[in-house]
Amino acid sequence: MDDLYFMQIALQEAELAFEEGEIPVGAIITIDNHIIARAHNLTECLNDVTAHAEMQAVTMAANYLGGKYLRDCTMYLTLEPCAMCAGALYWSQLARLVYAASDDKRGYRTMGGKLHPKTEVVQGILAEPASQLLKQFFQQRR
Repeated sequence: MDDLYFMQIALQEAELAFEEGEIPVGAIITIDNHIIARAHNLTECLNDVTAHAEMQAVTMAANYLGGKYLRDCTMYLTLEPCAMCAGALYWSQLARLVYAASDDKRGYRTMGGKLHPKTEVVQGILAEPASQLLKQFFQQRR
């Protein structure tokens, strides 16, 4: 199991979001190559602007682990996190973030968000299919 394998699962979560009329972003969290959380955006369903895939996954992982820190965990995410989600990832002390598509308008890097200094970041894994799914979603909305 590698980054590509786990990102494919995150992309499946994004596809579920798409089918539900949510912005298609998916996330999974692993520890020792074991998936402990999988989520997708639920902002429309829950009528909650904070119900991003990352936030849902962090809550699930913390509940699974019985603690708030994700020091030994990797998050696979189909879109670069926003500043709000980067803040949550910062405080969770996530060990590793792997994301597919960059978000040049609302991503944490553009918006001035930060991750924990010990968080390793890998970007670009399956960026093209993740970007295409987002483009398809927004084209249908316009």
